[in-house]
Amino acid sequence: MLLLTMVVWIYMYIRRIAFIQNSELTPGTITAAELARLSPPAVSNPSDNLKNLFEIPVLFYALTIYLFVTGEVDSTYVAASWVFVGGRCLHSAIHCTLNVVMVRFSIYALSTLALWFMCLRAAIHHVGF
Repeated sequence: MLLLTMVVWIYMYIRRIAFIQNSELTPGTITAAELARLSPPAVSNPSDNLKNLFEIPVLFYALTIYLFVTGEVDSTYVAASWVFVGGRCLHSAIHCTLNVVMVRFSIYALSTLALWFMCLRAAIHHVGF
């Protein structure tokens, strides 16, 4: 997930810098809101995706640290983690390029369900069921 976030961050800046240079905007005089308003989807989608990578994935980071510290990591958690990470990689690839919304949403939903499964399983184990 950290590598994915770094790749999307780099890709976003590649797209954003190229857009600014090609449109002859002055980085020092344009506001972030104005840049967002003027940016075409090829520029704004990677930025939106980077924001997404600081939403639900934060729960993943917290949960994986909790599972590691408590020694609860097992093959079920590892498999669900890879479903989450793989799904987020596919989601980012689609969001930053083709942006087919229903395909992107389906992958997002599947990966997030894997994370909710992990959260629920950890919560159940934590309360002693």
